[in-house]
Amino acid sequence: MALNNAQRAAFRALAADIEGIDTSVYERFAADPAEPVIGLGWADARIGFFGRDPGRDEVRYGEPFIGAGGQLVRKTLYRALYGAELPDFETSRCVGRDFFWVNTVPYKPAGNKAWSMKIKRRFHPLMRALLIDAWQGRDLITLGREAFLWFGIDRPKAERDAIEAFWQSETRFSASLTVWLADEDGRDEAFRLHPLPHPSPLNATWYKRFPDLLSARLAALDVRPDNLTV
Repeated sequence: MALNNAQRAAFRALAADIEGIDTSVYERFAADPAEPVIGLGWADARIGFFGRDPGRDEVRYGEPFIGAGGQLVRKTLYRALYGAELPDFETSRCVGRDFFWVNTVPYKPAGNKAWSMKIKRRFHPLMRALLIDAWQGRDLITLGREAFLWFGIDRPKAERDAIEAFWQSETRFSASLTVWLADEDGRDEAFRLHPLPHPSPLNATWYKRFPDLLSARLAALDVRPDNLTV
């Protein structure tokens, strides 16, 4: 699914009002730095992926989770679904359509550093609305610390503390946690988070282990070709 006109306009207006977007990369690929990189996927996708922010390849192709880290995710998805190795790049783009894809901020930051908490807070209502209103699923595989802790923004201290404590636990990449997001009327919607490490090749501690960790998550969530929608 794509953003509607009102959603797209809201993202573009906010992007025009912040500093730190890596405009040089957007210029390199003749991409509009005000255009959000949001892939979304099907509204009735049962499983979603929630990451930090787009990188260079995401800007180039206008799709999230398509660079080196995203390719590792997509290769593992393909293997879990079809029992075979991902044949090529175009197939990797297709395999993502059965899942919902969202980031904390849908713009590439300069220097590949995570967006500040101030910027993540400014985008939080828009991203929160996408998760609550544009998607019917409620199971999210989060990628990395920044993505996981995003769910504590604007939540009571007890919830923030529980999210932080969960991330510090040794079982964080096998256990799951229920969190809540408030809709525009203040009503809480529950989401189930299934955290994993960030799949970047620079994450030397976890990169080689990531496929097995994701495979275990997908098996626990019963991900198969005939069970991808709610």
